Amino acid sequence: MSVFVDTSAFLALVGPSDMNHAAAGVTWETVTQRGETLIVTNYILLETFALVQRRFGLPIVRALQQTVVPYLQTHWIDASIHAAGVAALLAANRRQLSLVDCTSFQAMRQLGIDTVFAFDEHFAEQQFRCIP
Repeated sequence: MSVFVDTSAFLALVGPSDMNHAAAGVTWETVTQRGETLIVTNYILLETFALVQRRFGLPIVRALQQTVVPYLQTHWIDASIHAAGVAALLAANRRQLSLVDCTSFQAMRQLGIDTVFAFDEHFAEQQFRCIP
């Protein structure tokens, strides 16, 4: 099974004070031990690295790159997914919904992925199955 991984999962995984830290750790162990195909987009990695660097510093980014990224398959956002994401963002007209979210939804649909490791309620709103 393929599981999409959102920035919210990575932030919970590396943030010891994050309220979802323990659940993220258990979920990460479960999906990696099962050998699930873990999918991210280049936009997710960009957002994750920027937020982790700002909140926790470059050593944690380096640790992510060395210990987490090897488990991931990166789907590169192309011009059509980017355009669809921008259109969805503007149509939604919601401040808390991001372009990264909207491109993630488009990529998941294009790839036929219905399960996401995320703590972002926008995925459930879009009818994706969220784990944990």
